[in-house]
Amino acid sequence: MSEHWTEQNIPDQKSRVAVVTGANTGLGFETARALAERGASVVLAVRDVEKGKQAAARIAGDVGVQELDLSSLESVRAAAANLRAAHPRIDLLINNAGVMYTPQQTTQDGFELQFGTNHLGHFAFTGLLLDRLLSVPGSRVVTVSSTGHRIQAAIHFDDLHWERSYSRVGAYGQAKLANLMFTYELQRRLAAHGSTVAVAAHPGLSNTELARNTPPALRLPLTVLAPLITQPAPMGALPTLRAATDPAVLGGQYYGPGGRGELRGNPRLVVSSPESYDIAVQQRLWSVSESLTGVTFPV
Repeated sequence: MSEHWTEQNIPDQKSRVAVVTGANTGLGFETARALAERGASVVLAVRDVEKGKQAAARIAGDVGVQELDLSSLESVRAAAANLRAAHPRIDLLINNAGVMYTPQQTTQDGFELQFGTNHLGHFAFTGLLLDRLLSVPGSRVVTVSSTGHRIQAAIHFDDLHWERSYSRVGAYGQAKLANLMFTYELQRRLAAHGSTVAVAAHPGLSNTELARNTPPALRLPLTVLAPLITQPAPMGALPTLRAATDPAVLGGQYYGPGGRGELRGNPRLVVSSPESYDIAVQQRLWSVSESLTGVTFPV
């Protein structure tokens, strides 16, 4: 595999359909733009439709917009139904959207906001669309995690929604760890069913608006250091794009920046935390996620 993979390495995507969540800005926008420029029909699945339309207008190619609020299972079900009606096949589902370090809040369904949006929303969305991918040779589910999956991270089954004591950093770590565990367990379930695969990626430290809720004590140091340690959104999107399009990618792999500490650089195959590979926890999380969302996967 090339260690200097760039957008120029993206194969022709003509006739492929890609759904990208959170694609009106930042990493999601850059992911959608690059896929559309290579010929894919891209759907921007976004919470704010007007911003989605503005983003679509800035992308050359076949680009549509679908309303999707991952913090609402009602919205997730409606979006999936609309996409199913419009697209008999989906080649790429890219679970990119997310929130980070938010103050303590809950989703419309009563879930802790970061866990509910970043993990449960995408879990349900994927489950409701998966049959549209299973019949498509080479289809992929790519879920975006973070190096934050290593920080104060565990799946707190005794308090998944942080009702006893809230840590915005810990809750983010749990959600991003859940993204990886979801990917690994999904791949295990997909392995016996055709060629659809599940892959994960992370953007390193990318200069996007995602970090707007960073705790005040960290905000000033990060602002000062940003030019030295972060990379622009088009570079941050490369691990996702490689996971989605590189023909050499295998199910269950994880891609991130190749520079020191995986903070920046061209994308390469990386390794997640030891905790993320715990099969028993992956399977327990899957069962809990099905129970909480009411979504059962076709495989």
